[in-house]
Amino acid sequence: MVLPIKNNMKVEFCLPVYNEEKILAESCQKLYNFLLNQNFNFSWQIVIVINGSSDQSPLIAQKLSLEFTEKINFENIIELGRGQALKRYWLKSSADILVFMDIDLAVSLEAIPKLIEPILNQEYQLVVGSRLLSSSQIKRSFIRELSSQTYNFLSRRLLGHHLSDMQCGFKAITKSAFITIAPYLQDPNWFFDTEMIIISLAAGYKAKEIPVNWQENRYDRRKSKVKLLRDSNRMFRNLIRLRRRLPNISQAIKNTN
Repeated sequence: MVLPIKNNMKVEFCLPVYNEEKILAESCQKLYNFLLNQNFNFSWQIVIVINGSSDQSPLIAQKLSLEFTEKINFENIIELGRGQALKRYWLKSSADILVFMDIDLAVSLEAIPKLIEPILNQEYQLVVGSRLLSSSQIKRSFIRELSSQTYNFLSRRLLGHHLSDMQCGFKAITKSAFITIAPYLQDPNWFFDTEMIIISLAAGYKAKEIPVNWQENRYDRRKSKVKLLRDSNRMFRNLIRLRRRLPNISQAIKNTN
């Protein structure tokens, strides 16, 4: 698929990594092969964003960056936290479009062109994958599906947005939009996704959802880093906090424009 190019844009595909030595090399190779075989009219790079890993992930990332010198890079951040790691790297990134996806590649890579095209066309500043659109295809456990539906329902009621899926690990945002919202992103972990979407909307940026083909546990040897009960309680408390913060955030963004 040939996508339009806007002033030789650069796109970075960021893979947040915490103790993923079992699948890191294989996932990077799959993503690299897919991107290499596309007829993209923009420059791209894969960036492995290590956060607090204690296994061999940093060493594997370094080896990959040496093997694929111009196309794979890595950032080793000592502190834990997926959201914190993405924020720290994105603030210094030179890319025009920032993409992140989960390292297990639960979303089919075939969705990548649809994720980027609305931004390249300057129609939207934020594009997010959704597992909960009618045309999405998902394979996941009942309890995780119920938890996701419940969380997204609560987020719509509490935060007043129209999107169906806050948590799908498949998102793209313009660097300029991210720079605007970055000062207001506080959560270092999984709530980063919700903050990024809601604060982008509060700043007046346009967001689009795309359907995805999602398969949980594409790697049988990998255990999910999400602890359902613990993380669900934490995410609900975060929704309440963000609801309280939102008026001040909106006003602060208006004052800076």
